[in-house]
Amino acid sequence: MNTALLLSLLDSRAPAGAHGHSGGMEAAVTAGFVAGVADVEQFCRLRLRTSGQVTAGFAAAGCALWAAGSGAARWAELDGEFSARVPSPAARTASRQLGSGLRRLVAAMVPAADLATPWAEIGRPAPHHPLVLGAAVAIAGGDPRLAGVAAALGTVAVAASAAVRLLGLDPYAVQGVLAGLAAEINATGAARAGGDLGDFAGLPAPGAPALDLLADVHARSEVRLFAS
Repeated sequence: MNTALLLSLLDSRAPAGAHGHSGGMEAAVTAGFVAGVADVEQFCRLRLRTSGQVTAGFAAAGCALWAAGSGAARWAELDGEFSARVPSPAARTASRQLGSGLRRLVAAMVPAADLATPWAEIGRPAPHHPLVLGAAVAIAGGDPRLAGVAAALGTVAVAASAAVRLLGLDPYAVQGVLAGLAAEINATGAARAGGDLGDFAGLPAPGAPALDLLADVHARSEVRLFAS
């Protein structure tokens, strides 16, 4: 495994676009659901147990698919299964925006990687973010479990970081929240990578209707700091 490459691809400071998204946190703050560190913990735990499960499963499957050298049809099938699990049009748009940003980062850092042929049957701007994340981990030599953990962590880290900016919270306290979720993040990644990653229809599908509704409301807001 190329550890330095992997860490660089997953670095939150890398220009992959994640800093412009809040993972639903801005909408939750605006609605009054999140006002302090305890609320951030509750929100992140909810995301981890719903969208985090989905994201981890699809990132693990994407990693396995890239490692197997699968063709465009299988990638399009995986992309479609993820879309089916995200009922919010705004959330689907955000996922593809994030996928596009990460794809640009991978292309810049690993010019030899063919990022066109496998995803030729997927509409623009890019595959959903978990698929690109899984491929990025595979390109760096990582395995599906690592891809699942990275995806699960990203699900809550983006929201937690946004909470600091939105509410002016103590960043050390918020990082403490993420540390408190570490065991569950690891377990989520391991569990999602442990199933049949080739059975796309059988990948996780827990929903969070409130988060989906908030995402669509946020997309129509005239004043917002984050894209999602």
